[in-house]
Amino acid sequence: MTNVFEAFSGETPSLSGLLPDPTTDAGWSGDHPKRVGFFTDTSVCIGCKACEVACKEWNLVPDDGTDASDLYRLTGMSYDNTGDLGASTWRHVAFIEDVRPHGTATTGHMPSGLPAITGGAPTRDAATPPPGGGTVDLLALLPDGASGATGGGIVGAHGQQTPDDERDVRWLMASDVCKHCTHAGCLDNCPTGALFRTEFGTVVVQDDICNGCGYCVPSCPYGVIDVRESDGGAHKCTLCYDRLGEGLEPACAKACPTNSIQFGDLDELQAAADARLAELHGRGVEEARLYGRDPDDGVGGDGAFFLLLDEPEVYGLPPDPIVTTRDLPEMWRNAALTAVGLGAAVVAAFWRGRK
Repeated sequence: MTNVFEAFSGETPSLSGLLPDPTTDAGWSGDHPKRVGFFTDTSVCIGCKACEVACKEWNLVPDDGTDASDLYRLTGMSYDNTGDLGASTWRHVAFIEDVRPHGTATTGHMPSGLPAITGGAPTRDAATPPPGGGTVDLLALLPDGASGATGGGIVGAHGQQTPDDERDVRWLMASDVCKHCTHAGCLDNCPTGALFRTEFGTVVVQDDICNGCGYCVPSCPYGVIDVRESDGGAHKCTLCYDRLGEGLEPACAKACPTNSIQFGDLDELQAAADARLAELHGRGVEEARLYGRDPDDGVGGDGAFFLLLDEPEVYGLPPDPIVTTRDLPEMWRNAALTAVGLGAAVVAAFWRGRK
């Protein structure tokens, strides 16, 4: 954790800005492993929630509900029954049902087995495996030559037309997770050292050190970390730190059937994401974008980043996240200057009073 002197003097680069190697910055030796992370390609997410189940099973994360009646609850707004990330939901698959006036839907998703409406073209669906096996690419189910609902009676890429033909409905599905930020506000604000940067560049909470103060909760620009009522401690995704030490991939990535959640060295994932984005743009999916990929953003880039098919706000993500400790050095300098000024005023008043 950055101390007061470092924040005041500006001698540390660890609070904001470009930081190619946060692991070394955190004190690990130069021969540490390469930084690892997640690339989540939402364009191939089918909303199966296998990642949620695998995360809970491997990490022994308790049920989200507080009593038996909550265990299988529905939000009433979606097929999603977890709602958001939290202390007992480290992976959350968002189901976003986007309803728009007919003819305005662009790209989206269909649940497995629900046929695409193709205006007379041959029907293909997500339940049919690709020839020769491999990753199920929902965007490949587009009618030939089509990339959206722009003509020919085609409803968006994986949209569904309502019976009255007045609205288009598309499903956007995305498996959200802790971003393991390059500049992690939760880590910088933890007063006990319970949060630490691992040798893999990830951010982990040590349960036996956390005192449940909750300072980390408002420090996260993504609203990821939270305090669990049952034990009073803060909890979030560890990127399966115990599995990494044994050379295993995280449980959620292992369980993902479509390879939507990809795990590996961060630089390799970034290259793969850039290539995937270029592929989708080349196929006419212009709204595709990478989120958390830019190392020059407000958190220095994320260790877990995403390919989205719409604006971040549609997925419930902040459009311009900024680490909450970015302005800490300036705040300390201003506080120190104010203290010096007040001290000088007190001394001056004292001497004037003695004359």
